[in-house]
Amino acid sequence: MARQSFRTIVLHACTVASTLATIFVLAPAAHAAPGQVPPLGADFAWGVSASGFQTEGDAPDSNWSRYASSGAVDDPYRNAVDFRHRYRDDIALAADLGVNTYRVGIEWARVQPTPGEWDEQELAYYDDMLGSIRAAGMRPMITLDHWVYPGWAADRGGWTNPAMVADWLAYARRVVDRYAHLDPVWVTVNEPTAYIANEIRHGALPPGDAPAMIDRLVAVHRDIYEHIHRVQPDAQVTSNVAYIPAAEPALDSLFLNRVADRLDFLGLDYYYGATAANPAGAIGALTGEMWTAPLQSEGIYYALRHYSRTYPHLPLYVVETGMPTENGQPRPDGYTRSDALADSVYWVQRAKQDGIDVVGYNYWSLTDNYEWGSYAPRFGLYTVDALGDPSLQRRATDAVATYTDITQRGGVASDYLPTRPPAECSLVDVPASCTEPVTLPHP
Repeated sequence: MARQSFRTIVLHACTVASTLATIFVLAPAAHAAPGQVPPLGADFAWGVSASGFQTEGDAPDSNWSRYASSGAVDDPYRNAVDFRHRYRDDIALAADLGVNTYRVGIEWARVQPTPGEWDEQELAYYDDMLGSIRAAGMRPMITLDHWVYPGWAADRGGWTNPAMVADWLAYARRVVDRYAHLDPVWVTVNEPTAYIANEIRHGALPPGDAPAMIDRLVAVHRDIYEHIHRVQPDAQVTSNVAYIPAAEPALDSLFLNRVADRLDFLGLDYYYGATAANPAGAIGALTGEMWTAPLQSEGIYYALRHYSRTYPHLPLYVVETGMPTENGQPRPDGYTRSDALADSVYWVQRAKQDGIDVVGYNYWSLTDNYEWGSYAPRFGLYTVDALGDPSLQRRATDAVATYTDITQRGGVASDYLPTRPPAECSLVDVPASCTEPVTLPHP
């Protein structure tokens, strides 16, 4: 998930501007049929998402610990929300929601502090953390790379260094070999195009080296996919993509098209929308005021429909979606976290009802965290005031009860209707989102 001033659209816009020309792909039309929505079924995966660096605290030397201490970000890292020492309590909060999946990250910088050295104490921390998720009745979803790599790899040039591929694979294979017995779901590289744009923004990657980095990310994904299936034959492996209205077909051509034959499902991250009448409405995602950007909950339906047409052989899983607020305050548009969550789930149920093979839904995130340079954007089901509360207390938002009810029901109630009607001429998946709009049943 999620998100700091450039965490969403701006990151991808930079990539689009520097590496590709926008193209559009349109598959045959299929209209959604309004009506009551059935539950999503016993096999549906309900989860929460988080990343290592954003939550753990006690950060070792890495590219991101250096970015966070550079003075070029809004807030110092401090200790994030100290998940590293509070993970048992946070895992219990997740289990109480009734979810069956918990997405976490393994931090390369933590387990391999110097080349060739593996820190067994830190690996033991991950042993216990992942084992605790399993013991609580949930399946781990493990992200191998959520934009963070060791300081020693940064000193060698990061992704500008061709040897980064071999170094990354040595780390990833070690992690896979150690945790395959837990039968986790695997996310190889989090939001590859955003990863590249972030490295450009922080000066770690010259723009001209962006094509080489994407080639290397494709290479590591394809290689580790094969390794995972050697040691965990029935594994489910993906790389998640942040869906950017209007730009996504071009972004797909950079990475997804090149790894589609090495995905067991397609991981989707969806946050913001835009409309033909107000195409600049999501400008808040560019300026850092993400709480002003329109959420457009039906956009998740359009994004799922786009991928079901583009990659019809792949099941779809919403790996991240959520709602930002400014330091936990009410949003200017009046949208509550509870309503945004329920509306989003409704549109996932509509997608499933319309024959789209969606198999899972994760909310970003269980707690507020360090949003890549700022603590102001709050996405958590449990809010944490990382700057103002030394105790880092987890405080439930209104969405906790809502998500608990959703997981018990298998979705929203069959007669639920979203609190916001679909936007007119959404730009989430143009032109199909304008020519084939979804509608709500009449009350």
